[in-house]
Amino acid sequence: MERCVAFLKDAEVYYLATVDGDQPRVRPFGTANVFEGKLYIQTGKVKDVSKQIHANPKVEICAFKDGQWLRIAGELAEDDRREAKQAMLDAYPSLQNMYSADDGNTEVFYFTKATATFSSFTAAPETITF
Repeated sequence: MERCVAFLKDAEVYYLATVDGDQPRVRPFGTANVFEGKLYIQTGKVKDVSKQIHANPKVEICAFKDGQWLRIAGELAEDDRREAKQAMLDAYPSLQNMYSADDGNTEVFYFTKATATFSSFTAAPETITF
């Protein structure tokens, strides 16, 4: 999992896919943090992506860098603890201009049942689970 987080941070932007009814939705994200041994992402509760994750926690993310890409498929679980939110905000100080751990909007999710696949055009895919 640490390799996945390092890749996501190096890529700086990844794309999160959710489902809205029967319509896929994809948007850029930039948060990836390890807290208590789990991979976390962050969003705001007021956003459509939050509503989509709560309705269907099955998601997939994809990032690309230097001819290699990473896909992580899994389910997201919300962690409503202040400590988890603050850990994310500490890892991304720029978010503190828009979010705080106590604002009622900041929301963090961690991956469960995750399968990560590293791929490129020059090597066989490598899959790990966490």
